[in-house]
Amino acid sequence: MNNDLSIISLVWNASPVVQFILALLLVASIASWAVIIDKQRLLKEAVKAAATFEAKFWSGGDLSSLYRDIARADATPLGMAGIFEGGFREFGRLRQESGLGAEQIIEGARRAMRVSQLRETDRLEHNLAFLATVSSTSPYVGLLGTVWGIMSSFQALGGVQSATISMVAPGISEALVATAMGLFAAIPAGFFFNRYADQVNRIEVRYDTFMEELSAIFQRNAGRPVSRDKAAAAERHATGVES
Repeated sequence: MNNDLSIISLVWNASPVVQFILALLLVASIASWAVIIDKQRLLKEAVKAAATFEAKFWSGGDLSSLYRDIARADATPLGMAGIFEGGFREFGRLRQESGLGAEQIIEGARRAMRVSQLRETDRLEHNLAFLATVSSTSPYVGLLGTVWGIMSSFQALGGVQSATISMVAPGISEALVATAMGLFAAIPAGFFFNRYADQVNRIEVRYDTFMEELSAIFQRNAGRPVSRDKAAAAERHATGVES
């Protein structure tokens, strides 16, 4: 391939419309890689945090102490810790209200956990739709650049008596660069979207399982009488539930 057909030369000599499409695809590719790197870090931290919290939760310690440690932390609890904190706080509050049965207490705690779970799921899924959009639309945007480039090439050849390969090749090559750029942006975005969507789904299943396990613990303790010391602790967002 000579210098006239090099990638840089083809892009430099392309029509303004094709150059704009190539620039748009380049920006989409860079942005998708930024999302890919950030999402990889976020999901890795979420899985690690869930494993760490589960180890503490099932260590046999007092859940009220675990709740107090989470509630006193400076950072807002996220992931499984946030689900536990929201459900435990609501469970303790509802136990102090008179006239509520065990089922009402459990249902209120489950609603609080569900809110925390939905908030966490939204955080994990953030920008996944962008990867899906880049994956699905980039090939079509590249194809648009290819079609436009081919149209421009044939229009330029309209006034020529006889066209040769050397006259057609640069225009066709220029047009095909747009398709290649579209695939370059779409393939990584599609691959990592499917991968991260599967990981998010697995984490959601893990959260659902934990919510059911914690609800079972709440069920065993919902009907127990609350002592005065525990009632006072509940006012400070802690109760006497034990695992």
